[in-house]
Amino acid sequence: MRDEINTHVKQAMRDKDKDRLTTLRLINAAIKDRDIAARSEGNFDGVSDDEILQVLTKMVKQRNESAKIYEEGGRLELAEKERGEIGVIEQFLPKQMNDDELRAAVQKAIGDTGAESIRDMGRVMGTLKGAYAGQMDFGKAGGVVKELLGS
Repeated sequence: MRDEINTHVKQAMRDKDKDRLTTLRLINAAIKDRDIAARSEGNFDGVSDDEILQVLTKMVKQRNESAKIYEEGGRLELAEKERGEIGVIEQFLPKQMNDDELRAAVQKAIGDTGAESIRDMGRVMGTLKGAYAGQMDFGKAGGVVKELLGS
C-alpha cells in the first residue's frame, strides 16, 4: 500500500497537481507518525496495511467533520478543499458498503458471535472491525447493532 501511495506522489509531482500532491504528502506523514508510534512499542517493521487503512479512514472522518463545520460557518471554499482531499484519500480505501450490505454484515456478525443482547455489542463490533476495516462506517454499524439487539 505504501508503494502505491508513493507511486501516486511521483505521478502528482510529474503532473504538477499541487492539491493532490499536498494530500498525498499528508497521507504519508500520517503513516510515518503511526510508524514512529509503532517503533516505540517495539514494532520495527512499521505498520501493516490494515493499520494504514485505519489511518486513512480516520483522515476521511476528520475531513468530513471539518467540511461540515466549514459549511455551517459559510466557508464553502474550505469545505470544498476538504471534500477534494476526501476524494484523494478514498482512492486508497476499499469500496464502502451500502446500507443493505452493512445490515447483512451486522446480522452475520451477530449470528457468528451468538450475541443476544445489547451487552454483547462489544463482541459484535470487534468482529465487524476485524472483518470489515476500511469498508464500513462503524458509527452506522453501531446503530444497526443496537437496533437489532434491542437497545
